[in-house]
Amino acid sequence: MQLTDRIRQVKIFLVVAAVLIAVASLVVSHVLVHDLSIEERNKMGVWAEAIRSFNAADENTDLGLVLKVMDENNTIPVVVLDSDQNAQIFRNVSLTGTNYEDSLRQAASLGKLWKKEGQFIQIEVGDGEHTDYQYVCYDDSVMIKRLSKWPYVQLGIVMIFVVVAIFALLTSKRAEQNKVWVGLSKETAHQLGTPISSLMAWTEILKETYPDDDLLPEMEKDVKRLQLIADRFSKIGSLPEPVPSSLNEVMDHVIDYMDRRTSSKVKMVKDFPDHDVVVSINASLFEWVIENLSKNAVDAMGADGGTITLHVEDHEQLAVIEVSDTGKGIRKKDVHNVFKPGFTTKKRGWGLGLSLAKRIVEEYHTGKIFVKNSELGKGTTFRIELEK
Repeated sequence: MQLTDRIRQVKIFLVVAAVLIAVASLVVSHVLVHDLSIEERNKMGVWAEAIRSFNAADENTDLGLVLKVMDENNTIPVVVLDSDQNAQIFRNVSLTGTNYEDSLRQAASLGKLWKKEGQFIQIEVGDGEHTDYQYVCYDDSVMIKRLSKWPYVQLGIVMIFVVVAIFALLTSKRAEQNKVWVGLSKETAHQLGTPISSLMAWTEILKETYPDDDLLPEMEKDVKRLQLIADRFSKIGSLPEPVPSSLNEVMDHVIDYMDRRTSSKVKMVKDFPDHDVVVSINASLFEWVIENLSKNAVDAMGADGGTITLHVEDHEQLAVIEVSDTGKGIRKKDVHNVFKPGFTTKKRGWGLGLSLAKRIVEEYHTGKIFVKNSELGKGTTFRIELEK
């Protein structure tokens, strides 16, 4: 559970860092864009004054400075409209007109749009008796437009980085855990091999010495059970070959095993179809899954006991198994974590049982396993779906 919490903390840290970077970028960009917009408006004020001076010039006026100011604007799109909304001058504007008249009409449309958006400066032209007005309409420069879009590009890059980092973290953790599980499982199977062989030999000797002893058959069952457990561990890490098997028989084996090893307060109820439900599975590993779910159900019900219901449904393309209990249930915030390695609510649990069950169902049998429903104080239902 501590490992799960650490991974969650790392993910939260990465997301928070990404949000802070994005917010900081947006704030800085907004300030820069605002300052540049004010500077460009001031430049347009100077440019509008140059236009006014140009319009008011006579043969004695020196237009050198005026023309220089007008020519130095190479970045800000600008269109000068007369009082009738016709374009008089345009600069730094991309137009597609086939001739000058078409270009003027397109420029007038852009000027009207910018004027409507409030990006214009009004200037007076003419003498005192015949005063007229022109409108210097302008748009943001390419630099401001790029700077306005950059934070969103940066945000996308940061989010991609966070997603890749989280994916790499989870993949690395999963790969490391897989190696540990496979190595531990095979080593466990290897270590169990020698004492099991010895127990089998001693059982045979005891059967010859005490042929009428009633306890020997039970001892032999337990030795075979140890063999089965060792066989299961040896198959972890390799793809077992599934064969057509009866789900009814698999579930009956689990019920028989659990009945003899659990409290009399725990009632096992089976709800199977009248006919055999046959699916391609590795019966040994799949029994392990159902046993694991049943044992978790027993733990969830505690000393007071309760009912475990094993339900099987047979559909045309699907076989469904549900294991339900009347235990304490799972908290909503933990439902999505129950299959994660290391997550457990038990004081002495390792948090590997359900993780291994998920791997056996989904990787070895291409099925699905999930918590169908759970309610605190009322119980939990796990659902397994297998393709036929």
